[in-house]
Amino acid sequence: MKKISKAILFLGITIAVISGCGSKQGKESAEKIEPLSLMSPSELTTLDTSVMLDFPDAIVQTAAFEGLYALDDKDELIPAAAKEMPEISDDGKTYTIKLREDAVWSNDDPVTAKDFEYAWKKMIDPTNGFVYSFLVKDTILNADEISDGKKSVDELGVKAIDDYTLEVKLKEAKPYFTSVLAFPTFFPQNQKAVEEFGTEYGTTGEKTVYNGPFIVENWKQTDLSWDLKKNEKYWDHENVKSDHIHYEVIKEASTALNLFEDGQLDVATITGELAKQNQSNPDYHSYPTATMNYIRLNQERQGKATPLKNENLRKALALGIDKENLVNNIIADGSKPLYGAITEGFVSNPETGVDFREEAGDLMKYDKDEALKYWELAKKELGDKITLDLMVTDDGSYKKMGESLQGSLEKLFSGLTINVTALPTETALNLSRESDYDMFLIYWTPDYQDPISTLSMLRTGNDRNYSNAKFDALLDDASQKYATDLGRRWETLIAAEKEAIETTAGMIIISQNQQSVLQNPQVKGLSYHTFAAPLTLKNVYKEAN
Repeated sequence: MKKISKAILFLGITIAVISGCGSKQGKESAEKIEPLSLMSPSELTTLDTSVMLDFPDAIVQTAAFEGLYALDDKDELIPAAAKEMPEISDDGKTYTIKLREDAVWSNDDPVTAKDFEYAWKKMIDPTNGFVYSFLVKDTILNADEISDGKKSVDELGVKAIDDYTLEVKLKEAKPYFTSVLAFPTFFPQNQKAVEEFGTEYGTTGEKTVYNGPFIVENWKQTDLSWDLKKNEKYWDHENVKSDHIHYEVIKEASTALNLFEDGQLDVATITGELAKQNQSNPDYHSYPTATMNYIRLNQERQGKATPLKNENLRKALALGIDKENLVNNIIADGSKPLYGAITEGFVSNPETGVDFREEAGDLMKYDKDEALKYWELAKKELGDKITLDLMVTDDGSYKKMGESLQGSLEKLFSGLTINVTALPTETALNLSRESDYDMFLIYWTPDYQDPISTLSMLRTGNDRNYSNAKFDALLDDASQKYATDLGRRWETLIAAEKEAIETTAGMIIISQNQQSVLQNPQVKGLSYHTFAAPLTLKNVYKEAN
């Protein structure tokens, strides 16, 4: 998401446990399960799935609520609130989804198709201005027109046919649409509770109702800790092993390590030197993710063009970063240099099974000589002295990366000055949405399992003011012209990535994250997802000694 710091880098780690063990627990085995203590790299900002900002939100919301579909430990979609996979029309535009009839909210209301219809219409209502409304806008019939104020919210292509049948009409065939439904934006909401609590809905654990495996307790906005308690009204509660998961916000890896060694934390995220030093520790684990670190390049700030509107400057910067050195010696947590916007192991050719990254090849590899050529061209157009601001989050490893980039780029490019500013994650993300920055070092995890989830970041109208008619046309072709021709669609998406990342240097890709953690061996079922919430907690548990 896009949506959606390291919030992500940590995020999988942060929760540390997920995955799939779903056998029923008898009283004897249930007594052998202990409470879990987990960490989040940043604050939980909301329990309102419409207002989600960051991935800690997505993780907790996926634990407390349940959408139509969920992910198993192999990233395969499985029915959740839906009782079966969707029935899809021959043209790929109409989805009919049957809901299970035994699901209830924590206030005892049944979970119905109307709860989904209500939530999605609330999401697209332009008067609300929700960040993630673009996911509805990109997929569902009439959402574009509703977002622009040209049609009524009631015309959105979603309808509760009856209490347990939902019909969804798309504006065009979307081969990935079922995977979108695993993201919190498409979770249901209980209209009665939302209207009862008004603007306070989702701001505390008590002013929220739940339909997922857990309920949230001991939390209000700005709190640095919270508890997840098993939801006994959840339809599948007998297969939820953990009765209690406690969360603490921990932003520094060194603090996490100390708490882990003291037995106060069951999974600790570690980075840099700490990750290096602990690789022989029997409690050390490293997990691949689809999260990338990258640099947003903003071309217009407060109504004025930034130096980054200059394509030669963007190419100089992109080619001038030694990713191998940065990733292996600065990040040093097992992450890998990444040479394209689509991460390795995320999605494969629908006809041949070849991984996207393998087929698309390496883009913008470090090339000092080429970088200097573009730098000289940029200076002829912009002047001999160029100053850029680099915004990073206040997470320790991001500050370290930012300072490393500052030093190496200033050394390589004579006349370049980079000012680094570290800010809290939420503050930085808000500034980025307002386009009030030059460069922003941040993370990205796809919202759904398709290259368009990532590539759409650069479609014209984005918050970094990148606009490329050729790139837009390629995305349109992939979405419309080749929506049902999966082979041509795949080729078009590869061409779109090349146009944005290599031909025009629309953003700078740095690395593909690897989650390095120290994990209590009593914790079972730890796994990560490559889209939607980076991890789920339904099946996590801690065995007693």
